[in-house]
Amino acid sequence: MSRHLTTALCIAALAACASAPQGRSSAASAAPLVERTKLLFNSGRQFTRISPDGQWISWLAPHEGVMNLWIAPTASPQQSRVLTHESTDAVSRPVWIPDSTSLIYTMDRGGKQNFTLYMISATGGEARALTPQDTRAQIVAISPLVKDRVLVSLNSRERRWPDLYSLDLGSGDLTLLLQNDGYSRFVADPNLVVRAAIRPRGDGGADVHAVDAGRIASVPFESIPYEDVRTTTPVGYSADGQILYWRDSRGRDTAALLAQDLRTGEKRVLGANPRADVIATSAHPITGQVDSYEANPLRSEWTGLTASTRRDFDRLARKLKGEMEINARTNADDKWIVLLKPGEGPSTPYLYDRKTGRVTELSESHADQEVAPVSEKHAVSIRSRDGLMQAAYLTLPAGSDRNGDGHPDSPLPLVLFVHGGPWERTDFGYDPSFAFFANRGYAVLAPNFRGSTGFGKAYISAADGEWGRKMQDDLIDAADWAVSQGIAARDKVAIYGGSYGGYAVLAALAFTPEKFACGVDLFGASNLLTQVESDAARNEFRRAEYYRRMGDPTTEAGRALLAERSPLTHANAIRRPLLVAQGDNDPQVKKPQSDSIVEALSSRDATVTYLVFHGEGHGFTKPENVLALRAVSEHFLAQCLGGRAEPFGLSLRSSALSVPHGARFIDGLEQALAR
Repeated sequence: MSRHLTTALCIAALAACASAPQGRSSAASAAPLVERTKLLFNSGRQFTRISPDGQWISWLAPHEGVMNLWIAPTASPQQSRVLTHESTDAVSRPVWIPDSTSLIYTMDRGGKQNFTLYMISATGGEARALTPQDTRAQIVAISPLVKDRVLVSLNSRERRWPDLYSLDLGSGDLTLLLQNDGYSRFVADPNLVVRAAIRPRGDGGADVHAVDAGRIASVPFESIPYEDVRTTTPVGYSADGQILYWRDSRGRDTAALLAQDLRTGEKRVLGANPRADVIATSAHPITGQVDSYEANPLRSEWTGLTASTRRDFDRLARKLKGEMEINARTNADDKWIVLLKPGEGPSTPYLYDRKTGRVTELSESHADQEVAPVSEKHAVSIRSRDGLMQAAYLTLPAGSDRNGDGHPDSPLPLVLFVHGGPWERTDFGYDPSFAFFANRGYAVLAPNFRGSTGFGKAYISAADGEWGRKMQDDLIDAADWAVSQGIAARDKVAIYGGSYGGYAVLAALAFTPEKFACGVDLFGASNLLTQVESDAARNEFRRAEYYRRMGDPTTEAGRALLAERSPLTHANAIRRPLLVAQGDNDPQVKKPQSDSIVEALSSRDATVTYLVFHGEGHGFTKPENVLALRAVSEHFLAQCLGGRAEPFGLSLRSSALSVPHGARFIDGLEQALAR
């Protein structure tokens, strides 16, 4: 955690937390128990960027316990200072404006996903709100070729369909460019001229319409079938307006990088990976020419498309060991910000000088971080029962794998970690949650079950209609693999996840009630009938797709399927201990989803503990609440799996936590709440 970390959290009273750990596991006995206060933000600096003129470095890091914006001269990165002074809600997604004098960032007040844009000068002072606080604002396009304005979307007129505006950076005036009557996305070229609009279709696919002088063509110039809609999209235009770049899976399984000549319509493949989608690209800041791309079949692989970028990646591979991201490039393209993501430690930003080849670490040798020691992370492939291969990532406690072969010296209790989405993925990079659990004595296995993105369109479509069925089978197969490999003790496997992962936890305990020793559900859906309608209302442009992938609540068969796949329908089958955590402002998985499953279980006195975090949304961001969740979770798992747990101390004292049910089921929780 940061040097700037929070005196509020690291208060002297928490010294009690350093006392003897609870639990019986000896798997990580060689590693010191790291205080949970030091593991809240140990994923390194976030969103490190360089200003377009190359004079400044900016990043996000905690200040008095809340994520704030920091800045330093590129020539003297140690001379850092905090720009924002938010005390409650986190600053997120900062970007430099084209003239390098200021930054724009977003904030979500209270977790309701109403993002407001703010601008603050690089010299400091008060931040200026650019958009209303009761709407969701997003930056659509920002370009070094246009200094005085950016394109933003606002949903103030119609919550489902945000309109497109030009935002004057000097006056703050917003000028309506396009009223949105059913488009999911607008695409602009580097001159901030809107060139394309993507419209969802009733079959779950999408059409791409040309935009000319503010008029959207009635006939699309490209169509994206339903099966390609998650793996095909325009990436952007070249500055001369002659090339449109695509990530495109049409006619293939994995998404390739394509360049389309807009004069002739001809497309050519610039790069592809037969095992994985092209998931990211990097382009010259001025010309817009895409000159490198990333695919990630199991580990990240960057490929240069020009002689100079191939040289860059060769240099970087020799000097930096681990996976990389290209986070920012100066207008002169002489300096890059490169993020190194080693599996066993926090990500570290570097300044890369393309002229000299020099690489300079920007995180002061982790002086602003606390690292939980873990053994080397392992990327593994796990075969599901029907032959699909899952990319998965295994984290082991330090000292548990003395020969480093990815198998502990003896079987460990295991936390099976299920990512959210489900149309997302887990990758090899360091995860502070995994490190936290490993430090407590658990192996952590994070599989990319079917439906995860990055592995081709067939892998995504293999999950259609399989919520609670084949998607769950993949998780069971991953747990069984860990047992068969001697990694996990068969009777000591817990399942843990948030959002879709929370649903998977509930489904695992309801549909396979003897398989897992216990489960931790963070804001997971218990009723798919109400959840799919909520998802569709919130993301109207994906309504048809949700119905095809999850189940169609407008048909009798669809309603029957959704009810049958809902853990709430099978709540009577749940008999393993369950911990449920929910934010009361969550707009994605609303609080009644958690209320319902807790009520169903508590009515028969099942072992369920319910944590409600007030003022939190979909995911917990306030440090005092993350601290409380970690404390309760580790005690819950220690009782279930026998791992280590740091005493509660005063870890709940500053949180916005209430426990409406089941505090008695976790040893010490009632006393900790009373403090």
